[in-house]
Amino acid sequence: MNAADPGLPLAAGELLASIAQHRILSTPQVRELHFPERSLRWAQRVLARLAAAGLVDFVPNPGPAGAPRRLWFATERGARAAVQARALEARPRLFDAEAASGPLQAHTLAVNDAAICFAVAARERGDDFGSPAWRHEVPLRLGHTRRAPTIFADAALTYLRLTDTDVVIEQRFLELDRATLSVDRLAAELVRYGRYLGARDKQGELLWQRRYPYFPPVLCVLAGATRGRLERRRDTAVVIVRSSPEFTQAAELSVRLCLLEDLLGRGPFAPIFTDVRDPEQPVDWLVPEPGGEDG
Repeated sequence: MNAADPGLPLAAGELLASIAQHRILSTPQVRELHFPERSLRWAQRVLARLAAAGLVDFVPNPGPAGAPRRLWFATERGARAAVQARALEARPRLFDAEAASGPLQAHTLAVNDAAICFAVAARERGDDFGSPAWRHEVPLRLGHTRRAPTIFADAALTYLRLTDTDVVIEQRFLELDRATLSVDRLAAELVRYGRYLGARDKQGELLWQRRYPYFPPVLCVLAGATRGRLERRRDTAVVIVRSSPEFTQAAELSVRLCLLEDLLGRGPFAPIFTDVRDPEQPVDWLVPEPGGEDG
């Protein structure tokens, strides 16, 4: 049995690609992303069939109140099937059972939670943001030599926003903070994007312009602690970033922070973000064009 087997749903190739690309997904995440009109039980059945075919596997993980749940990852066979079905261009980095149960589990699930919030919003608004629209651990080189350092965005998002007259491409770098770093380290993680903003190749051209039509704003999503602690962490990070010369000199760098709890509950188009350059007024995730209005 493979991704093209008539006994599997037509979306099997897409689903395999999604699980492979996003490394680990819970059953509710799979349902929200791929079967929003179906029951959780339907998603469980589809995943069970893929598992029986050796295309995906799972690790158990206690859910809320100890309720059992499964966290799914693609097998080597499943990734090959997705490539053969042309649902994936190439085999991505995969999780195995050890990685799916390891220290990256919570962070990866939270990154996917945040991205799926954009998928839900796009579905409600008639925009375009599906499973292929975000990538994990995106490398950003800070120079043109082999020894030049590289930083990694936790994810990069590409959201197609439909207006009455146009399609607007919204790209963002996503940082997911689970309160495992000191707040000054968090601020440093955000400020470092200013280095990528100014990184140039041998000809003096800006490196980011090879990949992006404009420099993507940075969204930082906070999770992993109580709301009160996260709000203090957000506010302190804003103060530190605002005082950094590296940030103040990078006029094109936009950084906005929100709590994952708010993103899950209200969505990215609600005024849940704090903009580092103007922290007094909560805003949504959209950054206005010069002379335009936010949101």
